Amino acid sequence: MTLDASVAEFSIKGNLEQFLIVLSVSLSVATISRIFSWFRQIPYTLLLVIVGLGLACVDIRLVNLSPELILEIFLPPLLFEAAWNIRWRSLKDNLLPVTMFAIIGVIISVLGVSFALSEFTDLSLATALLVGASLSATDPVSVVALFRELGASKRLTILMEGESLFNDGVAVVAFLLLVGIPLGLEEFSLSTTIIRFFTFVGIGLGIGCIVGFGISYLTQRFDLPLVEQSLTLVSAYGTYLVTEELGGSGVIGVVTVGMILGNFGSRIGMNPRTRLLVSEFWDFLAFFVNSIVFLLIGDQINFDSLSSNFDLICVAIAAVLVTRAIAIYGLANFSNLVSPVKTNFREQTVLWWGGLRGSVSIALALSVPALLTGRQEIIDIVFGVVLFTLLVQGLSTKWLLQKLDLIGDQPLRQEYSELLARRVALTRVIEYLSNNDISPEIINDEFYRYQFGLVKGELKSIEDKIEKMNREHESLRSLAVEQLQEQLLDIEANTYAEFIRAGKLQENISPLLQEIMVKADQSLLKG
Repeated sequence: MTLDASVAEFSIKGNLEQFLIVLSVSLSVATISRIFSWFRQIPYTLLLVIVGLGLACVDIRLVNLSPELILEIFLPPLLFEAAWNIRWRSLKDNLLPVTMFAIIGVIISVLGVSFALSEFTDLSLATALLVGASLSATDPVSVVALFRELGASKRLTILMEGESLFNDGVAVVAFLLLVGIPLGLEEFSLSTTIIRFFTFVGIGLGIGCIVGFGISYLTQRFDLPLVEQSLTLVSAYGTYLVTEELGGSGVIGVVTVGMILGNFGSRIGMNPRTRLLVSEFWDFLAFFVNSIVFLLIGDQINFDSLSSNFDLICVAIAAVLVTRAIAIYGLANFSNLVSPVKTNFREQTVLWWGGLRGSVSIALALSVPALLTGRQEIIDIVFGVVLFTLLVQGLSTKWLLQKLDLIGDQPLRQEYSELLARRVALTRVIEYLSNNDISPEIINDEFYRYQFGLVKGELKSIEDKIEKMNREHESLRSLAVEQLQEQLLDIEANTYAEFIRAGKLQENISPLLQEIMVKADQSLLKG
């Protein structure tokens, strides 16, 4: 017993040390990328991949990246954070192209990549199908971050993020349906595959709805920010584990619960301050997890193994690019024919080139059973394609946005928004100082006048800056009107939410009030 205890203690200590090393390296690199101007040209996730590759070159392996680590530890918070922040109203307007990209696009990718590999290499069709399924999920974390930083259109961001959010689940389900074929455990049957697909998705949607609406109504009963924050974390991991245990898609379950809590539960069960705290918590958690994942992706690269399968990787890269082009240009143009919201050619081009592959693809490749002949080829192909999309496509996306003139004025609008917010805050401070009797026994009268003058001077300076920006950039005037409308809408929606929490208004409110609350939530948390 003593020996076993010592071995267990040594193992725990070793794992803890490994985790701390990974954490220190990943967060240090992510921080450095924000401090030095030169590094800001590279999205921090891609910089982490490059650092990981450097560690792999000198054969420093921080930790073994397993499918369980990605799918059960890293993936749920990343999916939940994306689902929490995506606004249903924006997604609803673009639901047709997003759904087509996420479902039909995955099918095109699986069939196209598998056909190319089976036709132009020695891989069997069954093995090639697993490669196609693994590479069908997009992971545009760094591209979406770049969109927001450069001020690309909000619709482009919604299309990219919405597709990724849903095609993760479709790709995982497709992989699970196909993995038994090369092992001889089952034969492909269209009817059986369709039934299993809807079973996976249905269980995921069902569990996600139960947990999402359950926690939404539960948080109405109290106002404890830390507890509500903890409940969202439990819901992300709990939904994934329960759904997987019941035979459904944990990915679909987490996406569902994240969207319900982000668009409904956060409105009826949380006050504005709590919603912001929860959103900031998930922003940090996503940054934290992404920092680790992308560092480990680079660190896991085995250059000798990749070089031995270089021809397979080249065929796979070409197939991924071609099938992505077919899916994006074909489906987007079809969507343009039937949908009032159009996707122009320049946006289609960015969606095509920005379809990076990442952690989900690697997790699926690593989860291929060890008994399967060709497992190492599958892993090498997937790692090679992921590396190409991250380093080549990821690093050139900014250049492409600039060439296509899709960079907006987001930095300028952000500066203007901050000035407007400071003006509102300082105006409220002055109102407080003017309308409240402050006892001279507590606060010295001279100090009071000094503070009052200081705040008024700061407010005057901000108003001068706003006026100057209005003169130089007439387009900013509409932003002030938008912010006023959002503030009025938010006040109205928060009033309804307070009535719901107090039991003075039924939970099943009218569609009109629901629309007001959704709009206000969108304005509060929009990126």
